[in-house]
Amino acid sequence: MKYDLIVIGGGPAGYVGAIRAAQLGKKVACVEKERAGGTCLNWGCIPTKSLLRNAELYHLISHRAADFGFKVEGLSYDWDKVIKRSRDVSDKNAAGVEFLFKKNKIDYIRGEAALEKEGEVAVKLADGKAEIHGAGNILVATGVVSRALPGLPFDGKTVIGSREAMVLSPQPKSMVIIGAGAIGVEFAYFYNAFGTKVTLLEMLPNILPVEDTEVSQTLEKALTRQGIRILANTKTTKAEVTKKGVRVQVEGKVAETMEADVCLVAIGVAPLLPNGKLKLELTDRGYIKTGERYETNLASVYAAGDIIGPPWLAHVASWEAIQAVEGMFGETDPRKVRTFPGCTYCHPQVASVGLTERAAKEAGRKFRIGKFPFSASGKARAIGETDGFVKLIIGEPHGEILGAHIIGPEATEMIAELGLAMTLEATYEEIEATIHAHPTLSEAVHEAAGQAFGHAIHL
Repeated sequence: MKYDLIVIGGGPAGYVGAIRAAQLGKKVACVEKERAGGTCLNWGCIPTKSLLRNAELYHLISHRAADFGFKVEGLSYDWDKVIKRSRDVSDKNAAGVEFLFKKNKIDYIRGEAALEKEGEVAVKLADGKAEIHGAGNILVATGVVSRALPGLPFDGKTVIGSREAMVLSPQPKSMVIIGAGAIGVEFAYFYNAFGTKVTLLEMLPNILPVEDTEVSQTLEKALTRQGIRILANTKTTKAEVTKKGVRVQVEGKVAETMEADVCLVAIGVAPLLPNGKLKLELTDRGYIKTGERYETNLASVYAAGDIIGPPWLAHVASWEAIQAVEGMFGETDPRKVRTFPGCTYCHPQVASVGLTERAAKEAGRKFRIGKFPFSASGKARAIGETDGFVKLIIGEPHGEILGAHIIGPEATEMIAELGLAMTLEATYEEIEATIHAHPTLSEAVHEAAGQAFGHAIHL
């Protein structure tokens, strides 16, 4: 077949790029070696949120039922059903993408793609047969995989990555998690909520090191209260598999050796490059190098999503794919990502957009802080979720929003308002002038904007 566009990879960049091209009237194929939706829908964003919802409900009922006037006796859970629910959710979402392919008349090819010759994509199908398809344009969206700790290869049972952590059975009694970014923190919360003894290790001074320092420190206190042992500023010096599980040696404030049933390695990701004789130019970290239009060094070959490097976020990948597709077909001048939200779905939730306070200081920006705690929010008190705050970094002298940071209930939903504010270059005055419904958690955004200038009513 001859296509206007062949997309390699069916994840958030791949399937979104394919659909956008089809909407533009192009003949499109998407090659995916596993299942439509990629890591996000099948082994990442979606199934983990299902698991975290289970954990949140179980932790709420088992630890705080009395706060809400409930008496619960004999509470238990079925681990296999917890896992199965997340797989069912994932399957429905993947099936939804496959439906969208049919709706948009996109050829969905199950197999492994390779770049063997200019203007062509070779595909090794699941049954072993081979096909070659012509393409006016090619979009590489192959994504990333979990990065192993040097000297401690994944074995799928004792030493695992995030994929295995979603379907691990039986439930381990103890777990060491190396790396306290979003993935490490989310799994720490999930397993701890169901009673696994969790130790979370982070080499940098704070967990969620890319977030605002005050947010990271607040989250560490909250997770510690929940029973997670957190060792930040701690380096893993040796790790090995034993007959009983794993043994990990660390150095930090003190040197220590710990043992656990399972070690989850969450230290980052590695690029998953397409095979073939044609070689893509790479960055010094091994990701595909692209220009301002997402073009690679190969003629009519573009790349978007995680495979072109950080930030490794599904929503950024989708946005990049749309930019690349619209650019290659002359619809718009594509843009590179600048402002984007980051979210961590533990409890309390964490969400942010723009500069942290330390980044603003390092950049020499003039600013002031607007902050409002959820402990002063009527809605937060009503739902029993008063941990955390909204924090705004407000530029001076114009009052623009340089950054926004939320830790607390529904933070990942609330951050969209502040992302829109930054896109529209709104000032704190315009946020203050916008009536926020009462009682809502989003009132905390309104109050934080006012607090920076002494206008907050409820503080």
